[in-house]
Amino acid sequence: MIRLRPEQRETYLRLHAEVWPSVEETLRKANFRNYTIFLHDDLLFGYYEYVGDDYEADQRLIAADPQTQEWWKLTDPCQESLTERGSGDFWAPMQEVWHLPDEA
Repeated sequence: MIRLRPEQRETYLRLHAEVWPSVEETLRKANFRNYTIFLHDDLLFGYYEYVGDDYEADQRLIAADPQTQEWWKLTDPCQESLTERGSGDFWAPMQEVWHLPDEA
């Protein structure tokens, strides 16, 4: 979860209406699937399914991608982190309190 800066709302929404194909492809290569960002008031909630076996390595793959770095230069100023300073996170992790499994 992260806060969307009100003055950057239109920019952020416009950017995400047409996410760059290279950024999407990098996420797929890094084993991210079913990635969704939800908006409620000024809060963004991200959901994805990770299907790889080395999350840290796949995070490094994303961070090393030049197109993704350019994307972040546009989107990061639109967001205000809710994490504790020095945590190393930009998006704040959320605690799962309930989940309905596919099968009983």
